[in-house]
Amino acid sequence: MNQPTPNDNTLLETLTPAVQYNCHIADSRHAGDHTLCVYLLKMREFYRWEKGIPLGEEMNSRAIGDWLSEREAYWESLENSDFAPLNINGQEIDPFDADAVNTLINPHGLVYSAGLGNCARPHFFLARLQRTETHAATTIYIAGDEYARDLVAPPAMSREHRIFLRQQSLRRMIWEKVEEWRWKRQDSPMGRALQSYGFEHDAEAALDAMAEQQTETLLLHEIGEVSVGEQLGEQWHDLLLALPRSRVELMVRAVRDLLADSISTLPTLLNQAHAGSIHFYFSGHKGIRQLLAPALEQAYRHWNDTGDLTALHEAAETGRRHWTETAEGILARFNEQRNDPADAIEAFIEKRILTAG
Repeated sequence: MNQPTPNDNTLLETLTPAVQYNCHIADSRHAGDHTLCVYLLKMREFYRWEKGIPLGEEMNSRAIGDWLSEREAYWESLENSDFAPLNINGQEIDPFDADAVNTLINPHGLVYSAGLGNCARPHFFLARLQRTETHAATTIYIAGDEYARDLVAPPAMSREHRIFLRQQSLRRMIWEKVEEWRWKRQDSPMGRALQSYGFEHDAEAALDAMAEQQTETLLLHEIGEVSVGEQLGEQWHDLLLALPRSRVELMVRAVRDLLADSISTLPTLLNQAHAGSIHFYFSGHKGIRQLLAPALEQAYRHWNDTGDLTALHEAAETGRRHWTETAEGILARFNEQRNDPADAIEAFIEKRILTAG
């Protein structure tokens, strides 16, 4: 991208606090969704981002504690506030109308995104636009330095035929995983990924290599998400809005993630046979995803023990059929019981656990 002009900087100075205000409102409503341990870790790294402290540099615990108290008090004051429109060149734009915002700011080297994540949590971010790419009918925005963000910063998001890849958030996400692993030092997929990238010998170079490689992995997943979205249609979105913010919503989202990965992410990673990327992928295969797909976990362990990818290829292909049928079954139950579909859908998913053999 070209260097920002004075007009670009004026736009950035005006837009950044407006977007960050909406980020604060989102955080005021949802920061308490995390367990205490996860919350404190995320707040620690949020402080690092906000203060511009390099990854790996020691931080003052007292300063973090004071900032945390002030931030929580500020969020408490915002709990009943509404999201504010964004004023760009005299136009007031709904903060969730990312396409309208990007039409105005992309020419100035900026990119913006807004949407709903897990448990209908709003996400916003404003960043420097590194470049755009296209894949079929999908536009891919590659974001660099971030100027406004919320506590939870998903490194990749898709919305219809738009994909947003957040390189800074990806680096921070990887660093959080590194920090977590260093505390435990367990033999785990993350530990194996770090070893594959030579993290113990040159952490900075390894982090660069991991971020570059995992940008491609994230893109594969989001391409799969777009494909799944076309396959399932708007009914899936209606379903998520109808479900309570509970375990069943996480199960439904996990089914979609597993389908997207079986269509796009896993086949490509396995064909590339890059050990670090495969280990890193399985470092995120936990929680409900791991519970729903123990066959995939078993195939990964077989590959880790033997170096043979056959079982993983077979698990990915089986998963494509299995999760397609599961997603279609979820929608069928939603159509049958639109007033209260949660129990029927949860019971159905629990019967669709993908086991080996």
